[in-house]
Amino acid sequence: MRVVILTAAITLTHNAAAAAGAAQALAAATSEAAQALQDAQWRAAMADAERAALLERLPPGLSRPLPGAVDTRQFGAAGLVRAFDLSGQLAAEVCAALPAGPAVAVYDPAAAQGVVAARSVAGALDALGDEMARRNKELQLYIDRHTPPGVVLSTLGAALTVVPAILRASADTASLFKTDVTVAGLAYGDGARSLFVTALAAACPERIVGLGGGYFGELDVRQHDRLLGKLRALASHRSDYANRIGLLQKLADAAKGDEKRELAAVAAAAGAALRLVDAFIESLRAGETGERAPLYNAARYLGYAARTEGAQVLDFDLRLEGLSTVKDSLFSGQKLRLSAVALLWFRVHAPDGSLRLAKTARRMLPPIEVDLRGSDAQGVFWNGDGAAPARQP
Repeated sequence: MRVVILTAAITLTHNAAAAAGAAQALAAATSEAAQALQDAQWRAAMADAERAALLERLPPGLSRPLPGAVDTRQFGAAGLVRAFDLSGQLAAEVCAALPAGPAVAVYDPAAAQGVVAARSVAGALDALGDEMARRNKELQLYIDRHTPPGVVLSTLGAALTVVPAILRASADTASLFKTDVTVAGLAYGDGARSLFVTALAAACPERIVGLGGGYFGELDVRQHDRLLGKLRALASHRSDYANRIGLLQKLADAAKGDEKRELAAVAAAAGAALRLVDAFIESLRAGETGERAPLYNAARYLGYAARTEGAQVLDFDLRLEGLSTVKDSLFSGQKLRLSAVALLWFRVHAPDGSLRLAKTARRMLPPIEVDLRGSDAQGVFWNGDGAAPARQP
């Protein structure tokens, strides 16, 4: 009986120990599974966090086909290089289209106004010189006739009392040079017109005789000498006229009655004409230079007028723009695409204003691509005076 009980107790003890061991093993397995799950969840969370951090650093376009990014601020001026190339192509086309005949002068409103005003000043100098020479002769004859006592006044006195309108008109010609002419800037900038005109002169120098602006030949002393010679001749006539007015006033002082009054009237009329001549000479400001000096400007524009006399006139308007597009890509880097567009109209006139040719043109250059990381960045595109090697994107 004792043996049976002892055996049963041993069996129960062994079973209890086995159950405890199984319970411990189960608890350990459960703990390991929980830790594994926790580790998996932590790794997933870390992966999500790393992915989110990576996406924040990458361009948004990576989640779909890469459209690129347009940014003209970094390389906005680079598109002007293509516009520069396009202006040269347009200049060659215009040169080829110019009608046969005389050479061509580019029309510019300020230059045209200056030429007309300069011719007016030169014409006024000639006209006033001739007028003063004639008046000197007439006034001398008048004085000779009145030097002996008892000579009756002729109708010459009435003629001298009339101040020729040419004096007033000539005195006003200098005001033409006081007008400011402003040319509006173009899309390319203020230098677009000068760029295109220079390209014209480079493309067909034998056909272009006047660029319509810039240097007009003010360093050429011949035009200044001619104008100063006319001015000196006028001043000499003026001096002789003033001396004869002085003699006439002396005759008036010595005369009496009606003769005295008529001599005084003739002297007063001659003095009025002399003052108008003085006003004209003063308005020329012969000793000054600059935009406000009529004689200096007249010399400039007369030289230009002489060179362009008889030339056909080219009138044009140009809109010239360059386009720069920067494309950013995560894997290929940053690339620069450049293009240009030009809208041009031009007309060619004969000197009398009749139309010889009218034409319009629009041109757009296909974009070229420059890899900013490659050797092209140091190649002919950046350092040359022509277009970069074309590589279509």
